[in-house]
Amino acid sequence: MGEEMGIWRKTIPVARDRRQSKVLAWVVGMLLAALCFQTALFAYALAERFPGFVWGVVGISLGFAVVAWGLRAATPAGAACGGMVCLLLVFWMGRFEDSPLRSGLTPLVLLFVLTFLATRLGKKRKVAAGLAEGHRGRRASQVIANLGVAGLASSWIGAAALIECIREMIPDYDAPLRLVGTVVLAALVEATADTVSSEIGQAFGGRPVMLTTMQRVEPGTDGAVSVLGSVAGVAAGAAVGLAGMWAVRLPLRDAMIAMVAGVAGLFFDSLLGATVERRGWLGNDLVNFASTLFAAAVALWLMIVVG
Repeated sequence: MGEEMGIWRKTIPVARDRRQSKVLAWVVGMLLAALCFQTALFAYALAERFPGFVWGVVGISLGFAVVAWGLRAATPAGAACGGMVCLLLVFWMGRFEDSPLRSGLTPLVLLFVLTFLATRLGKKRKVAAGLAEGHRGRRASQVIANLGVAGLASSWIGAAALIECIREMIPDYDAPLRLVGTVVLAALVEATADTVSSEIGQAFGGRPVMLTTMQRVEPGTDGAVSVLGSVAGVAAGAAVGLAGMWAVRLPLRDAMIAMVAGVAGLFFDSLLGATVERRGWLGNDLVNFASTLFAAAVALWLMIVVG
C-alpha cells in the first residue's frame, strides 16, 4: 500500500498522480457521504426502538475518526472518511440487539492496529531510505483507496447490488448477509495485507524482486515484493479474516474465500504496480482502490462458483 513518502520512487508525473487522487477522493467520498446520509435517515427511524444501537454506532464512528486523527494516522479529511466507513460497517453489518463488536467494527479496528504498527516498525530505516510515511498521516484519497470498497459494499445499496449479481447466476440464493460479509471482509483482508507487506518489506525485507521479472530492485519500487513482506502481509490479512469470521458470524468456508480473495488482491496490487503504475498510467491510490475492488470481485466470483 503506497503511503505519503518522502522520496517515493514514482514514474507517474506528480500532477497526474494528484489529479487522479483528487478525483478518487471526491467521487468515492461523495458516494460514502450520500450513503451515510441515507443510513442516518434509516437510523433516525430506528432510534426510538433501538436507541443503544443507533447512538452507539454514531459514537463509535466519531471515536474512530478522532483516534485516527489524534494518533496522526490520518489527516482530518482522512479521519473523516475513515469515520464514514466505520459507520457503514458497524450499522449495516451489525445487529440491533447485539454488541457492536459483532459487526464490521472488529476487523476494521484490527486492520487499523496492524497497519498502524507496521507503519511505525523500522521507522528509522524507512526515514533513512526516504520511504517513511508523512507526519500528518494518510490523506483522504489514501483512506478511500484502502477502505472505500468495503464501505460501499457494506451499505444497503451495495448489498442490493451484490445480491442482484449473485442471483443472476443462482436465482434461489438466500444468504445475503453471508455474501455481503464475505465480500467486505475480502476487501479488508486485501487492504491489511497490502499495507503490512509493504511496510514490513521496506523496513526489514532487504532488496525485493520485481514481481514480473524476479530481478532485484530497490526498496520502494512499484511492483516489488519481498518474501518477508509477503509472509507478514498474508499473516496480517489472515488475522483480519479470522476476526471478521467471528464478528460477522461467517462459516469457515466463507472466511477462507475472503482470505483467498484478499491475498489474490495483494498480488494483483503488485502486478499493477509492476505494469500500469511503473508506466505512469495509474497512481498508487487508484492501484490500491483497484486491488481492493479486485479482491471483492474474486470473493463474489468464488461465492458463485462454490454456491
